[in-house]
Amino acid sequence: MTNMVLRKAAQLLSLCLVLAGVAAHSSWAAADQYRLLEGTRLAQFDADDAYDPFADYSEFEEAQEEEADINFFRNGRFVTLGFIGGMRGWTGGLSEMYRTSPTFGLFLSYFFDLRFALQFSFNTGDHAFSVKSKSGTVANGNIGITNFALDVKYYVNTQNVTKGLAKFNPYMIAGFSRVDRTTNIEGVEGFGKEGAMAFDLGAGIELPMMRNKMFFGAQAMYQMVNFHDENTEVEFIDNSRTGKYPNGDSYTLMAIIGVNF
Repeated sequence: MTNMVLRKAAQLLSLCLVLAGVAAHSSWAAADQYRLLEGTRLAQFDADDAYDPFADYSEFEEAQEEEADINFFRNGRFVTLGFIGGMRGWTGGLSEMYRTSPTFGLFLSYFFDLRFALQFSFNTGDHAFSVKSKSGTVANGNIGITNFALDVKYYVNTQNVTKGLAKFNPYMIAGFSRVDRTTNIEGVEGFGKEGAMAFDLGAGIELPMMRNKMFFGAQAMYQMVNFHDENTEVEFIDNSRTGKYPNGDSYTLMAIIGVNF
């Protein structure tokens, strides 16, 4: 009887141990599954975090900016100071009264990068003046032209042109000028100094010398200027008519010598 009771107790104890093992295994599996799901949720949260301060960071963009800066410091220039000299001519009615004459001056250019520069220039010159009335009276004199200009220069990218043309460094130039005209006519009083605004448009080339420390260049520019009397007929003091109107614009063909800093 006693042996039977002991066997039943041993069987009951074994059954309890098996059930306890199964319960513990289930708890551990549930905990592992919970940890896996929690890790997945955190990973998704990190991936969708829109407030990451480094989300828009790009090493490629920074490398491009650094390469552009190095290229500018190696091949670019900050300031150019130079001399300009050449000829100034006229169109329209002014070409019939003013003679094409030499003009010269100075310029200063400040470079923002390899392509764009802001240029301030000054040039001056004297032009012979001659006009004849319908009655045969002739008036001769001198016209002094002084020009102050503020222009923007754009240097054309020469990477896609042939090697022989790339070294000439072509550019476009446009801006505004203040043109002062001083008129002196022999035997006639009442003329003096007057000014007008003008629009500049031109193009040029530069040929580097001395390892880009200096350059020699050429520039052609058309200047649209409007003096106040361009639609008024030129008349002599005795009211003799000439049939001439001082309308028209000017143009310059210049040689340039510059020093780069």
